[in-house]
Order: sequence, then C-alpha cells, then structure tokens
Amino acid sequence: MQTFTKIIHGSDGTKAQFNGYVIDNTPEVDMQRRRPAVLILPGGGYHFTSDREAEPIALKIISFGYQAFVLRYSCEPSVYPTALLEAAEAMRLIRENAEEWHVDPNAITVAGFSAGGHLAASLATGWNREPITDHEEFAHGQARPNGLYLGYPVITSGTFAHRGSFDLLLGEKRNDPALLERVSMEKQVSPETPPTFIWQTVTDEAVPIQNSLLFINALIEQGVSVEAHIFPHGQHGLGLGTEETRAADGRVEESVQSWPELFHAWMRRTFPTTFSE
Repeated sequence: MQTFTKIIHGSDGTKAQFNGYVIDNTPEVDMQRRRPAVLILPGGGYHFTSDREAEPIALKIISFGYQAFVLRYSCEPSVYPTALLEAAEAMRLIRENAEEWHVDPNAITVAGFSAGGHLAASLATGWNREPITDHEEFAHGQARPNGLYLGYPVITSGTFAHRGSFDLLLGEKRNDPALLERVSMEKQVSPETPPTFIWQTVTDEAVPIQNSLLFINALIEQGVSVEAHIFPHGQHGLGLGTEETRAADGRVEESVQSWPELFHAWMRRTFPTTFSE
C-alpha cells in the first residue's frame, strides 16, 4: 500500500490536505484491478477536521479492499464555498488519477461525518450547479460522486439546525436568507443526487435526528435510492463506535458498530460491475 499527501489550494488562499491510502496491485492476483474508492470528509462543525473521523475510517475502508482518501478541508475563518470547491477538486483528482491509483472512476463514493456530512451532501447535490460549474475543471461532471455516505450529518439550516456549523460556514453572511436556503441540503436534492447510505442515532443531542430524516424524505421524493439505518442509542460523533474512535469524553457504542459492514454490503449492491471484475 502507498500513502501520500497532496495540497489543494483553496479559493481564499488556504491549503487543504488531501491524503491517499492506495492498495497496490500485484501480479499474483491482477495488475489491472480497479477498486471502488471512498473520499472521506471528517466532521468538526466547520471549526476543524476530526482525527477520529479521518485515518481510522480510511483504514476501515481499506480493510474492505477499497481505495481511501481523506480531505482535511479548510474550516474557519474560511467560508462557503471554499471547502466545497476543495471537495470538488479532491473528487476530480481521484478521477483524473484513477489509472495510477487503481480506482474504478465510476465507483467513487463521497463520505462525510457530521459537518463533513454537510459538505459531502453539498458536493453530491451540487456537482452540476454553481458555484462548482463556474469552474471549467468541473464543468463536465469531473466532480460528480457516484455514491454518497452520510454519518450523523448536519443537513438543515432550518428549525433543527446545528447552528454553530452554519455560523462558521457562512461567517458574516450567516443570516442571509438566500444563502441559508442554498446550504440547507434537504432543499437541494434532485434526481441527479447519487444513491445514498445514511445512518444516525435517535439520541444524538448535538445534531437532531430530524436532519437525517429530512434528507431521507427528500431523496425519496426525488426518486433517489437510499438505505438508512437509525440506531436507538448513542451520542454524536461516534465514528466507528469503537475504542479506536472514542472521544476523550465519549464512549464505545456497540449498537452502531455494524455500520461498516452494512456500508460494505451497500457498496457491493450499488456498484455490482466493479465487484464482479
């Protein structure tokens, strides 16, 4: 396996860190093998990007035989759409280097946790709209995810908003009604939104479960395939739900530890051609 880091330059002069975890091909198996890939966007309320939702998630993804990439996108004082354009560039990089990184360019899922889930949903619903399509390098679908994974995502800027995330995302424009509408993800879903896997816990006190429910309903209304898992217990920010991703003030939550296997099964059903090669 090779690991590497690239720098993505933000539209406001900041630098995002793009980390790759790429499984090498071997002549003993298949030198031409193309694997599914997952672009991981950690959470952190647009204040920072969480270590617990970065490399530990990438290593779990690799254990399924996927290629994994982590984007440490720009957070405060950067504001919308800096992180979104960085995520679009990360997706373009994966697709552009698909041959070198042994990736199936038609089986790339963007995966986000908490505020990273908001960013993932922003890319998945906005890959074919401005501000992404204002940039020539993304004008022809290069930033399009083929799948969307959301773990306890920040979704709505409305009644059930995680207000801190939107305040940092929008900065001085945090009260702009038109902009708040644009970044409320349940209002941006279209038939072009990719198939989605989503999970959250009922007892999440930081990001209310209604965030996930609003997005699930929007996907259903637009005819987009969705698989949803609502677990009965667990605080916000569980990651894998294991000791490996337990926060200093958090706990292990066995009830959610099944999500990686459920996600793996969803990937196999969503991209059957990739897995049959």
